[in-house]
Amino acid sequence: MKITRFETFLANAGLRNYLFLRLTTDSGLTGIGEATLEWQEKTVQTLCHEWVEERVLGRDPFDIERIVGALVRDQYQGGVTVMTAISGVEVALWDIVGKACRQPVYKLLGGRCHDAVPAYANGWYGGATTPEELAERARDVVARGYTAMKFDPFGTAWRDLSDVELEAAVARVAKVREAVGPAVGLMIEFHGRLTAASAIRVMRLLEPYSPMWCEEPVSPERVELLAEVKRASALRVAAGERLVTEADFLRMIDLRAVDVVQMDICHCGGILTSKNIAAVAAMNDLRVAPHCSIGPVALAAALHFDMSTPNFMIQEAFGEFDVPWRNALVRGWNPLRAGEFTLTDEAGLGLELDLEAIAEHPYVAHAFPSLWDARWTTNFTQSE
Repeated sequence: MKITRFETFLANAGLRNYLFLRLTTDSGLTGIGEATLEWQEKTVQTLCHEWVEERVLGRDPFDIERIVGALVRDQYQGGVTVMTAISGVEVALWDIVGKACRQPVYKLLGGRCHDAVPAYANGWYGGATTPEELAERARDVVARGYTAMKFDPFGTAWRDLSDVELEAAVARVAKVREAVGPAVGLMIEFHGRLTAASAIRVMRLLEPYSPMWCEEPVSPERVELLAEVKRASALRVAAGERLVTEADFLRMIDLRAVDVVQMDICHCGGILTSKNIAAVAAMNDLRVAPHCSIGPVALAAALHFDMSTPNFMIQEAFGEFDVPWRNALVRGWNPLRAGEFTLTDEAGLGLELDLEAIAEHPYVAHAFPSLWDARWTTNFTQSE
């Protein structure tokens, strides 16, 4: 079996544009992947056809290690753009292999470790700014069956919070905690915005509200600072979504800079790389919770990883708070029920692209403003 066709498809989903891949083999089997990268979707698409395609056509899709290893070696300069293109291909290869074997991907990765995959809600707080508005939205999240949720209470603050910004952020967290009660997990999203000193100050003030974790409190590439923050705080730290090489993750784990490792499967090299990272994390008594803020194919890859990974903790979920047409972009896909994900035993990833639906939602330039532009808090996630 050989890969004979390489296609890409762009679709808009409100503040994001999704970039999907489809590989076709000479046997008629197809495999889908996702190479969405905020602000860079067309750049990744160009790279896919300009550089990746010729290195994939004619190859046996079962040779995943060999194909992806050569791509990682040959890209040479590195970076998230090329690693996203490679990751999308890797996921599509697994989809083909699963279909050829008539097995869901997770069974090829070690089999089922969990009966279901717990989800935490994200994207639920778009347009809410006051503590009262956030509390109302949070109660709705719990009513949907979620036992955990993530949100960014910091507005557009950058580096050092003013006293006014700090008071407002803590008030938002306090009101949400009051609204949902002590049993619901709260993840506090920092988006890498603070200095180490400011992050430590904030996290100490958040201790009474028992966050499940604090995510990217400082710039993620400064893993030494991340370790400093973790040592100074009683709260869990999570990070990893913006790291893209195994060496980056190894350095973060060796420094014990986090409690929860958040690789993004569609940016760090794909499913096998993520399994490697999870194994190293497990050897260091760390849990993994894959980041996934993009589309349904990326989520499918994450769920197959989750199901087959012993030290998996919880999976990010945007689906119920995204644009209404999100799941229409794919067929055979609705895995979320009452705050949990389930997987069927459909072969491969278990879903297919709907090209007609994709065509109905064309690419939108500049869809996502900067995280330090007030429009992102107003529009996130445009689910209305």
